[in-house]
Amino acid sequence: MDISVIVPLYNEAESLPELNAWITRVMAREGFSYEVIYVDDGSTDESWHVITELRKNDPEHVKGASFRRNYGKSPALNTGFRLAKGDVVITMDADLQDSPDEIPELYRMIVSDGYDLVSGYKQKRYDPLSKTIPTKLFNATARRVSGIHNLHDFNCGLKAYRNAVVKHIEVYGDMHRYIPYLAKLAGFSRIGEKVVHHQARKYGKTKFGLDRFVNGYLDLATLWFTGRFGKKPMHFFGLLGSLMFFLGFIAVIIVGAMKLYHMHSGHPYILVTDSPYFYLSLVLMLLGSQLFLAGFVGELVVRNSPKRNEYEIKEIIGED
Repeated sequence: MDISVIVPLYNEAESLPELNAWITRVMAREGFSYEVIYVDDGSTDESWHVITELRKNDPEHVKGASFRRNYGKSPALNTGFRLAKGDVVITMDADLQDSPDEIPELYRMIVSDGYDLVSGYKQKRYDPLSKTIPTKLFNATARRVSGIHNLHDFNCGLKAYRNAVVKHIEVYGDMHRYIPYLAKLAGFSRIGEKVVHHQARKYGKTKFGLDRFVNGYLDLATLWFTGRFGKKPMHFFGLLGSLMFFLGFIAVIIVGAMKLYHMHSGHPYILVTDSPYFYLSLVLMLLGSQLFLAGFVGELVVRNSPKRNEYEIKEIIGED
């Protein structure tokens, strides 16, 4: 099968018939073999009923999955990834802001240009400034932390993947914003970008608020830490803890040495316990010890994890 189109959705009953007809026209025109997988994220409207009707009319191409309640976009995408059978996997939103006419070129970039993942870039957006300005700041931070400097829009729902990519990443929580980063951490480094057309929302209203930017930064910090220190937490906590303990220890010695110097010189002096620097030094030593122990406990957890020796192997030759 050439293409799997995954459409996560929540309360998008009005747009689904138009979107499905549009995808069908594009696929027929290009001669692709394909499947469309609609993942209903616990909709409270008639979305699932519409999907079942689409399935009745086109059982060869339309598939669906429905959650019992609303879990979020990441679980919906992860479910679609597990079900996808196409050589190239396309994801798009159900609100008609992503154009299915982009599919042929996205497919070509994966198959002919050799990309592992191609992310859409909505260069001209039909969104208010309250959304576009935070989005620019968010993407700039994501580029800096992830090291994927050629992407301008990490959160664009329109993306294309080689099938192997979606089978080797796990999208959870709100990590759908960082799928290119997840792919990079899994060893898929050929990541490209394509400028895509952004259409104004035709039905319903957006399901995302400004809280996604706050949560997005927290998720980015989590990905950075787990990607760099997930299998070696002592390298982070141990180093930081040792540094803090060392600074505190040196500070205690300096405080004691200053008192001894003033005593020997006959100058007025105060008790060590009357100096605020003494207590600051103790705080540094205590925090350093706690961080070091946190790294030690983290190493014990990693050592006992069943996935401690799971690595992404690209290819094996010479095995019987």
